[in-house]
Amino acid sequence: MACLFYKTRHIFSCVSVHCRLYVRLLQRRPCPHFQKCAIATRKTGDIFNPATGSTSGAPEHVKPVLKVARLSENATIPTKASAKAAGYDLYSAYDYSIAPMEKAVINTDIQIAVPPGCYGRVAPRSGLAVKHFIDVGGGVVDEDYRGNVGVVLFNFSKETFQVRKGERIAQLICERICHPDLEQCEALDETERGADGFGSTGRS
Repeated sequence: MACLFYKTRHIFSCVSVHCRLYVRLLQRRPCPHFQKCAIATRKTGDIFNPATGSTSGAPEHVKPVLKVARLSENATIPTKASAKAAGYDLYSAYDYSIAPMEKAVINTDIQIAVPPGCYGRVAPRSGLAVKHFIDVGGGVVDEDYRGNVGVVLFNFSKETFQVRKGERIAQLICERICHPDLEQCEALDETERGADGFGSTGRS
């Protein structure tokens, strides 16, 4: 009689467990273990595999690297004026003389490899622009360019500007770039602005 009682109790216990599992499925209640994994996944960025019950770590964030090589002993490796400065200062490898209202290509004697998905923008240095009316033109270094980085300087002042070897002449800023596919269209969508161009939105 006791044996029959324990067998009956075991059967009802199994039925109860299966019923609870079935109700949980109907209510779409995730397993507590899965919930913990999901929370951990959201926090760490890991990928959870329900089939194996394990997580695989996503690639850690790798800081981009700007690679620089000197082409001559005259070259100066770019530097930053401060830790949070937007660009790296570029230095002239030689002496140059730029007449008023003229331009010159200043060689740095360095070659660079910008991080993947970026390009190098050669921008003016504010000090040269404000004090000497010196501006920079054509400042794009493509990701696949491996030649001597040259800087086009324009002298908009009334005096000849002397560039000295080892002097800072511009700054290099790494910027992200998009490479979209080109699609030729017969016509484009109309917009509220339309073809209104220079000065159409105000005086300045």
